[in-house]
Amino acid sequence: MIITLIVDSYNDKTNGTTMTTRRFAEILMQHGHTVKIAASTVDDVDDDKSFELGIRKTPILYQVAKMQGFIFAKKNKKVIRQAIEGSDIVHFLLPFKAQIYGKKLCDKLGIASTAAFHLQPENITSTIHLNKIQAVNDYIYRHFKKFYNKFNHIHCPSKMIADQLVMHGYKANLHIISNGVSTSFKKLEVAKPRNLQDKFVILMIGRYSVEKRQDLIINAIAESKYEANIQLVLAGRGPWQHHLETLGATLTNKPIFGFYNEEDLINVINTSDLYVHASDAEIEGISCIEAFTCGLVPIISNSKISATSQFAIDEHNLFESGDYLSLKDKIEYYIEHPEEKAKRSEEYLEFAKKYSIDHCVRELEAVFEQAIKEMENKKRG
Repeated sequence: MIITLIVDSYNDKTNGTTMTTRRFAEILMQHGHTVKIAASTVDDVDDDKSFELGIRKTPILYQVAKMQGFIFAKKNKKVIRQAIEGSDIVHFLLPFKAQIYGKKLCDKLGIASTAAFHLQPENITSTIHLNKIQAVNDYIYRHFKKFYNKFNHIHCPSKMIADQLVMHGYKANLHIISNGVSTSFKKLEVAKPRNLQDKFVILMIGRYSVEKRQDLIINAIAESKYEANIQLVLAGRGPWQHHLETLGATLTNKPIFGFYNEEDLINVINTSDLYVHASDAEIEGISCIEAFTCGLVPIISNSKISATSQFAIDEHNLFESGDYLSLKDKIEYYIEHPEEKAKRSEEYLEFAKKYSIDHCVRELEAVFEQAIKEMENKKRG
């Protein structure tokens, strides 16, 4: 197949949708497909398959989005047409201006198209501290629906988000397919750095922002009887870093902040003792899968708008959403039961096999093939 992927940001490797797009593109090419990328800016792609739309710098919106590691692509009609023409299928990763125009053009040219739902409204409203106002989240779902209801097929990374779309009146066929984890993530025998050898290392991976709730981990550690022995590592970057640094300054071992490339991140995971995913809102939570794919046992928020809770094997892998004392108790359980943690680690290594990105991309390919067949039947009349 000749597949065009249209996404706003392709170069920012701190953005979850960007990384999903890049990984899908890589595996699709490994499977023998031709993949074209249309985005605001494009790197690491052959010139004849790279289509740069330019950055849309809407006042205020651009600055706010950029703080969160996101940029919008321009609705560059000429370049979008160049990217789409000759494609067997076009897959849209987000519901913004470039994608809205691209969908109209696909329909006009008779080219099959599918979409993915990667942006949870709560990720937007948390930035402006309105995430607790359900009416605002519902408004965004309704706004996005104008775009998504033009498709027959939508890729949903989790059942939770598929259920939300059904609840909000989305009419397409919803395909629940994990975004998948790179085969690079695996259990390794890696020695802890010397300065951490006597510490119990807790890791969370994710953007530093309000809805990710890294603050809960800091507060849980502060209340723990093992506080002096715990080292928190927060892998990521984002606008909430200063707040988290201030909050963590009272801990015996101040949190370690840093953004890691894939190779270094795999080493960090393999030298950690426990993973915590504290996020209130999450469409899937790939970072959690990456962690337990390396055998790192997770403790996950049971938030109703976080799909990551689906990865809990039993109650010891869940804590009450927003409750740092509940999180403290779960952390202390695993500190005090190392044999249980070792057993659970082996269970997660087996559990992780279903989230192989190769397997997930093959499921997505089947959706593409179905959409192409439907378009061919429509052309025949």
